[in-house]
Amino acid sequence: MGRGKIEIKRIENSSNRQVTYSKRRNGIIKKAKEITVLCDAKVSLIILGSSGKMYEFISPGTTMIDILDVYQKATGKKLWDAKHEHLSNEIDRIKKENDSMQIELRHLNGEDIQSLSHKELMLLEHSLEKGIACIKDKQSEFVKMARKREEMLEDENKQLLYELHRREAVAAANCGGDVYHHQQQQQRVVSDYQTHQMMPFTFRVQPMQPNLHGSIN
Repeated sequence: MGRGKIEIKRIENSSNRQVTYSKRRNGIIKKAKEITVLCDAKVSLIILGSSGKMYEFISPGTTMIDILDVYQKATGKKLWDAKHEHLSNEIDRIKKENDSMQIELRHLNGEDIQSLSHKELMLLEHSLEKGIACIKDKQSEFVKMARKREEMLEDENKQLLYELHRREAVAAANCGGDVYHHQQQQQRVVSDYQTHQMMPFTFRVQPMQPNLHGSIN
């Protein structure tokens, strides 16, 4: 005995409605898969439930965009306005540009260069040489900055050394030394300062020498 016909209207009971939706949704998706395999058809299926959750099926080897493009051509209905079409073209352009940059990067790393012509290899060599020249220029800038900083440190060291000797002289004078001793201290400070002004910083720190007398013996 066959089933009676079900009246097509909204199911009022929420539980029964959800059960029916789940069963029929799975049945539709199953039928879409079957017709794709049996009839070599291209199917694009989207199901949105009352909760907003989406279920979809797209035939293998195709995309939703492909299906919609065919739909537009077959029906003459334009699904995309000029703005969306421009964005789509821009996305395609960026993707192609990114692919090109990835290939160029591999070439710069010496990868996948077997297929390059002699002219392309020469251009690649020129690009590498230009990059190396830029790197050397940047390195020179760092060296110049380091030397300038070294000179600043040397000047600061001179000032600190002079101030140290000056304070030592003042401290010696305050401890009761005579005028002659105080003048000698002042002259030593001035002499040391002048010597440091004239002598390069790299020659001020004398390396430790071995005992020459001991080596002769």
